[in-house]
Amino acid sequence: MLALQFGEFPLLTTSRLRLRSIELADTAAFFELRSHHEFNTFLDRDKPKDHQEVERLIQTILKNFEDNEAVCWVISPKESDDFMGSISFWKIDKAHFRAEIGYGIHPDFQQRGYMSEALTAVIEYGFRKMNLHSIEANINPSNVASTKLVEKHGFVQEAYFRENYYYNGQFLDSAIFSLVDKGGSGTDLKNK
Repeated sequence: MLALQFGEFPLLTTSRLRLRSIELADTAAFFELRSHHEFNTFLDRDKPKDHQEVERLIQTILKNFEDNEAVCWVISPKESDDFMGSISFWKIDKAHFRAEIGYGIHPDFQQRGYMSEALTAVIEYGFRKMNLHSIEANINPSNVASTKLVEKHGFVQEAYFRENYYYNGQFLDSAIFSLVDKGGSGTDLKNK
């Protein structure tokens, strides 16, 4: 079983980005992102009603990290704390060394390679530091940009579920992609 102990928050950096912990000070920016029409096109969940709902979500995110159940990074420019988006490992299946990745970036920052850069750093962290064996992405099949993003990073579609998700009066499909760690970072741990 995956022995996950985050301890101190894992700050990650790339050439242009800093991936940091979410804070209550991010409430307004997180609310704006989660309320943005374009951002929500393929999210298939309700927009937050108010800042208090987003504060509760941030508190849940922080508690899940404290309990070693999930980790969520805010995507910021390297030189500031500005909120561009977020990326996380959640639904961590410790028995099978697998986690689902979730991500989103404000439309003002799309089409510039930021999410690809963040994804590279988070995948590396997942395999090398968390000892994950595989990473899953659950994507609305109509979200072509997200599909292209994960495929660029080596994910392959492993399942397609028809009408498995009910939202807003409709049954929706889900495409499941996965990336397996070919480097075997967690192999020694799994065999002990």
